[in-house]
Amino acid sequence: MLSALPSPSSISSLSQEQQFQVLDTLFEPSPELHAITGPVLTSQSFASYASLSDAVGSQLSALSLSQSPTDRQTLMKILGSHPRLGRPPTKVTEHLSELSRKEQANLNKSAAEDQMERLSLLNHEYEEKFPGLRFVTFVNGRNRDVIMEEMRQRIDRGDQGREIEENIQAMCDIAKDRAKKLQQPANI
Repeated sequence: MLSALPSPSSISSLSQEQQFQVLDTLFEPSPELHAITGPVLTSQSFASYASLSDAVGSQLSALSLSQSPTDRQTLMKILGSHPRLGRPPTKVTEHLSELSRKEQANLNKSAAEDQMERLSLLNHEYEEKFPGLRFVTFVNGRNRDVIMEEMRQRIDRGDQGREIEENIQAMCDIAKDRAKKLQQPANI
């Protein structure tokens, strides 16, 4: 995981390992995302991390429209790479990026035990309703109650296609936010 990002215009000249570190920092570690995005990172120049995130989002959207079972499986693995919201750190979640750990810690800060249990139950219900998906949203400072209400609405809506679209959009919004945070000059 990178503590600072290289210039977006330099990504195509980085080694593949460095390119994948950028992806893992902005999104979450995913061999499937590496596989589909690697050729784009090598062949395109990006003026901003927002344009890189949008390019990844376009690739994911194309996979979501594909009728190929292999493409769908690839997409589900990428979307499933995001951690469950509110999950406390355990050995199982040690593979999370440092940014995910911080984001989870902010969501879990001063969480009441009953809220954590409710969030856990909602995660389970969501994953039962939408097999292969995890609930992904750009938290952006919103509190647990607001997030759980959004989760409830999306479960009740029951539209797998919209869930996939919203998860892709949320992943891209999260990536853009992470890029902004990692590009801010350090306070001296």
